[in-house]
Amino acid sequence: QVQLVESGGGLVQAGGSLRLSCAASGGTVSSYVMGWFRQAPGKERELVARINWSGTSTYYADSVKGRFTISRDNAKNAVYLQMNSLKPEDTTVYYCNHVVGAAASGSWGLGSQVAVSS
Repeated sequence: QVQLVESGGGLVQAGGSLRLSCAASGGTVSSYVMGWFRQAPGKERELVARINWSGTSTYYADSVKGRFTISRDNAKNAVYLQMNSLKPEDTTVYYCNHVVGAAASGSWGLGSQVAVSS
């Protein structure tokens, strides 16, 4: 079973940037649609970005469109999320996963905490 490990989170000021990485082990994710999700306290986990297997098609939630960029490196079995112009409301834990439609279909990792101060 593929295991996913997220990293790259941290504390930044509003307007700053972070780059999250998702490393896969125990199998390949190169043929899968992959996505980044986030879950704020008291809210459901939401899909914020999705990328097809070749990297030629992407989707972004309205809340992050124009600020976040998802990418992947199939040779490295990894997926990334470049987050620019961060806002305090982006503060939460971010997770990567295999995506089917708008839902995750794999096991969850521990996520990567992002905190944006105002």
